[in-house]
Amino acid sequence: MKPLCVCLCSSILLAPAALAQTYVVGVEDIAFAPHYSLDSEGHYRGFAREVLDSFAANSGISLIYKPLPVDQLLPALLRSEVDFKYPDSPHWGTAQKAGVTLHYSQAVVDYVDGVLVAPQRQGQAPENIRRLAMVQGWTPRGYEQAIDSGLIQLSYSKDLRQMIRQALKHDTDGAYFNVVVATHYLDNIRARPGALVFDPKLPHTRGSFHLSSVRHPQLIAGFDRFLAERAAQVAQLKASYRVEANLDSEYMGLEQWKVDFLERQKGRAEAQAPTASDR
Repeated sequence: MKPLCVCLCSSILLAPAALAQTYVVGVEDIAFAPHYSLDSEGHYRGFAREVLDSFAANSGISLIYKPLPVDQLLPALLRSEVDFKYPDSPHWGTAQKAGVTLHYSQAVVDYVDGVLVAPQRQGQAPENIRRLAMVQGWTPRGYEQAIDSGLIQLSYSKDLRQMIRQALKHDTDGAYFNVVVATHYLDNIRARPGALVFDPKLPHTRGSFHLSSVRHPQLIAGFDRFLAERAAQVAQLKASYRVEANLDSEYMGLEQWKVDFLERQKGRAEAQAPTASDR
């Protein structure tokens, strides 16, 4: 697979004879839309690509995106085979990072990882989760103790598609993944909107994606300035890609038409509910 080199230098930013410095961004070789994914030709696409491209254009540098399997990405950063890693977090891979100084940007985008269940099972007690679908390499935060004690059995899949298929067939009691990504897949790729829904009453994790580097703290600082100065542009990209869709509501990850539909249903139910004078 050949990485795509993106040179977005402007003659306004650089003298005509100047050559843009090129840096390699290590990215995950997985389907994780709308945050990021690879197209049929192996080109990196999505929200993350647009943000990083805009930073490159603003800074007068060139970026090469190098997709790697998730478990190979951090080792590549630590061996200086890539200049940056996205996404990253100070809370990930702490054992592997021991003794190494990494530089992290400010949060690029927030996320929630949690369990999606069939709609009729939403609101159930955590102890009713006996079998949980997972993508290999993921850590089910909040469920470690129940897993270690044997109360929850994990059913691993090689990718999101296979995991969702398991959950839809009711082979498991739920599926643990990034809520926005799983919902995007159901709505736009599997064409089964609402077939699985996030259950906010079950344990879930909130966090943020960051850009990290070992060797280039000055560019991390420049990226932070870009995020602050172009906050409106980044916010517009977030809204366009819906990477933080309803992240603080009960409708987390759902497309807006589905939210509107559920709100109308709720309104009709409330209007039909008997009042105190009717009792």
